[in-house]
Amino acid sequence: MTDYLERFKELSKVVTTDNYSDYYKEIVDLTNYDEAKVPAYSLPSALDVLPGKKVKTATDWMNWGRPAVFKMLQKEMYGKVVPRPDHLSFELLSCKHGALDGTAIRKEIRVHCGMRNGRCFKFDILFYAPLSALEKPVPAFVGLNFKGNEATTEENDVRMTSPKANGRYRDTENGVDESQRGVQVERWCFKELVARGFASATVCYEEIFPDRRDGWENSALTLFVDGLKGFKGAHEDYTSIGVWSWGLSRMMDYMETEPLVDATRVGVHGHSRLGKTALWAGACDQRFCAVFSNCSGCGGASLARRKFGETYLFIDNVMPHWFTKSLHKYNGCEETMPFDQHWLIALAAPRKVSVASATEDLWADPKGEFLAAKGAEEIYRLFGSKGLPAEEPPVPGIYLDGDINYHCRIGKHNQLLFDWDHYMQILQP
Repeated sequence: MTDYLERFKELSKVVTTDNYSDYYKEIVDLTNYDEAKVPAYSLPSALDVLPGKKVKTATDWMNWGRPAVFKMLQKEMYGKVVPRPDHLSFELLSCKHGALDGTAIRKEIRVHCGMRNGRCFKFDILFYAPLSALEKPVPAFVGLNFKGNEATTEENDVRMTSPKANGRYRDTENGVDESQRGVQVERWCFKELVARGFASATVCYEEIFPDRRDGWENSALTLFVDGLKGFKGAHEDYTSIGVWSWGLSRMMDYMETEPLVDATRVGVHGHSRLGKTALWAGACDQRFCAVFSNCSGCGGASLARRKFGETYLFIDNVMPHWFTKSLHKYNGCEETMPFDQHWLIALAAPRKVSVASATEDLWADPKGEFLAAKGAEEIYRLFGSKGLPAEEPPVPGIYLDGDINYHCRIGKHNQLLFDWDHYMQILQP
């Protein structure tokens, strides 16, 4: 184990974005999936975020403990909070009663963002609600998708929003790619959500920030920041995860205007890198009543100190735009971090938070995700909550329900109906 850790630290010092390909095979080979190779570690307490001053009550936490934790994570990982634009409006592009085989109302909404200096930006929301919402507003989920709104539904008249289809960011030599329609229906389960009385909304994440190291100049950040043309890599002050979370907050702005939705019962969810984003969005925007992280892994819900599966060394060189430059100094020496991901989960307190894993998704470190959720308990206890009702990871396929929730689905890296069943159970009135 010592040799493994020493080589991991050596690589962290010499590998850069420019020479990463030279070391790629060795880095992949060094990825740890062996519990015996997890180094000994201790977790820093969020109660001790300020030296010489201990958080003792929920009031302490909300008044100065939480702001201090938030400030640290902002600086070291997720970047500055991107503000609301000067002008925000919502254009109804379409409305269909009887969608999803007669069970739903479907809307497509274009979000227009503008600044007093004339800069503007826009993106499209796909929204479903049950017909029962016409009589009484319903709870809702909001989340970002990977492949365009058209990928999340089988309805073939939904507008194409993937970058390949709309030509904003990628080569469009082959035109609109109809093959993407409905390819991730099982990840969104709109029919099941509507049948259970929930609304759901989604936006293609690449419309907010193209998921590339040079995606900055085509992102929503151009509304607020100069000098992004030609910029690539990690930024000192901002991150793509921060900009994606900004998009989720703009979706929440829309939810507050939507008469079919109970805006006090809106949960934010995300899968994989968008699970990382959902956790940060929940930290930034306390209007979300619940936060759902699905297989979010390193930089999301799993403990970095375990050095298991996905690591910062990999992320910083393959996806450097996800986090701030400050995070680089912890590559290979995660044990020196003054925080870990249980602090991020704790920022959801006292709201409901749910962490989900999958048995075959070792890249996201299911055990590390459980332990981070467990580590957030110290903050939830300040509010009189028992937190996560288990001392050890549960048998796969079992839901753990508390103010902190957890489950580990049998299967691979995905978000499926089994996960949604738990989320709906948590968000139900």
